[in-house]
Amino acid sequence: MSIYAALWTLKSPLYGDDYPGCDWVVVIAQGVPARVGVPSPDAAAEHADPYASFLPSADGGGVNEAEPLRAVVFVTEGTLKGTARSAQEYVAPLLVMSGREYATLVFPELHAKVCDALRGHRPRLVAESWGPDRRVRMFFEDASVRDADGADA
Repeated sequence: MSIYAALWTLKSPLYGDDYPGCDWVVVIAQGVPARVGVPSPDAAAEHADPYASFLPSADGGGVNEAEPLRAVVFVTEGTLKGTARSAQEYVAPLLVMSGREYATLVFPELHAKVCDALRGHRPRLVAESWGPDRRVRMFFEDASVRDADGADA
């Protein structure tokens, strides 16, 4: 049985920026209910929360209708689940946030976080230039310039 429940699925640009010819990837938001991992009063300390090593704290503070999630884990389609630490842990999630943080974000903030995670250490695309010959040049925040076909300009 999984501790995750799919909240939504969206297609996003593979590297966080939409440009002509970019590749796309499916991003899945996986919710972890607030009650998952909340220790019972009689639990031994070493077995208190089996998910604490890879999920935000299960303080039990989110066990209500206003905050129904302990965490939200963002993965791309096909991300492997199961590590030496836990069969429930994703191998390389894009982003992990608390249910409280997820509930307080507006969509543009959430979108920016997901795009930043997809982008990784690559510079953010800040502008495109379309020439009369239909050549598209992309300008990045680190001042680099590339053609949309991937070649350095």
